[in-house]
Amino acid sequence: MSTLKVTNIQATGETASRAVSGVAAAWVNFNGTGTIAIRDSVNVASLTDTGTGNTTVTVSSAMSSAVNYSTVGNAGNGGTNPGDAATASNPITSTTSHHETSDNAGANADRGHNSLILHGDLA
Repeated sequence: MSTLKVTNIQATGETASRAVSGVAAAWVNFNGTGTIAIRDSVNVASLTDTGTGNTTVTVSSAMSSAVNYSTVGNAGNGGTNPGDAATASNPITSTTSHHETSDNAGANADRGHNSLILHGDLA
């Protein structure tokens, strides 16, 4: 595999370029009810159901630091509307290889539509 090193990226059809550091290191969209399952993702190896409303997301390529990366996530019940009843997914633990989140909108609950995005440097 070749490595392409660039400072900015511009996708075909886009008029503006983005700094490479602004591109997500990993992201996942998944079903968190019943048997949890990834709908779509980039740089995500697996999910582990660690309790009601809690999920561990394991990345394929590790982050460079366990604490120096940023995450944003949400969890909701909307089937076709991912923003329906959205609640923040709060970090429980973060390492270079996984990030565990918890839906803590009052009482933890498994949600049908979840997403998590990680920004930062890969190892």
